[in-house]
Amino acid sequence: MTAKKPLSFGIKTAPQHTTYEDMLAIWLAADAEPALEHAWLFDHFMPIVGDYKGPCLEGWSLLSAFAALTKRIRIGLMVTGNTYRHPAVLANIGATVDVISNGRLDFGIGAGWNEREHSSYGIPLYTTGERIRRFGEACEVIRQMWTEEAPTFEGRYYQIKEAYCEPKPVQKPYPPFVIGGSGEKLTLRIVAQYADIWNMAGGSIDDFKHKSTVLDEHCAAIGRDPNTISRSIQIPITPNDLAQTRELTQQFIDAGANHFILNLRPPFPEGIVGRLVAEVVEPLKATNQ
Repeated sequence: MTAKKPLSFGIKTAPQHTTYEDMLAIWLAADAEPALEHAWLFDHFMPIVGDYKGPCLEGWSLLSAFAALTKRIRIGLMVTGNTYRHPAVLANIGATVDVISNGRLDFGIGAGWNEREHSSYGIPLYTTGERIRRFGEACEVIRQMWTEEAPTFEGRYYQIKEAYCEPKPVQKPYPPFVIGGSGEKLTLRIVAQYADIWNMAGGSIDDFKHKSTVLDEHCAAIGRDPNTISRSIQIPITPNDLAQTRELTQQFIDAGANHFILNLRPPFPEGIVGRLVAEVVEPLKATNQ
């Protein structure tokens, strides 16, 4: 298990079954709370909870708007589906958002998974193994485009030739990679190679402990210090019982997690961001200093 690291807290507003205005209000409130360090959207084209025919705003477009309207908080998608965009295009999108935010992008990416969206939009989903191998190549393409002047890459799935990406991201050498996924043989190996933050989107505390140990083993295999990778969990919020939210978060802290995304679902209760800070974040930080 990795060594204890400082705790980091943020919020997430999945852009489904809600409005631009209501999400913006949450993000501006979070931006004004120093105890919150990051804010997240998701990357889907149709709702993944409730009626899939309902409203769902596109993640990177929305993130760009919020990048311009916030000042302090780090921002990202939890997480981008690699299958939706060619990695050379995604590299340009990410670099642009990092520029707009003046270096506040946390670059969330995963292999992609939603069958309905791929089928409806005519986007190939591929087998699980191919999807994950494509994802690994995409991470390399994006990293090269953010660090090299005109990279050329000849992979099995992706090829680029003198692929300029200007301007480069503000953050050097590049924005932190936040990788979501928990497949033990392939995905966590990619996490060990590329991620600054690893997020396990769902699962029990025992699952988290086991996957984190597997990640440590992959890090050892390539000679990487596992303590350089933050361990991230998404915590569902129970607005009427924030003590429950706090207790669940503490259990994951005890299991080795240090990066927490407090997942808010609409309708957003009045004053919920301030309550989260006062009733969840600040007590946990005080307890675990």
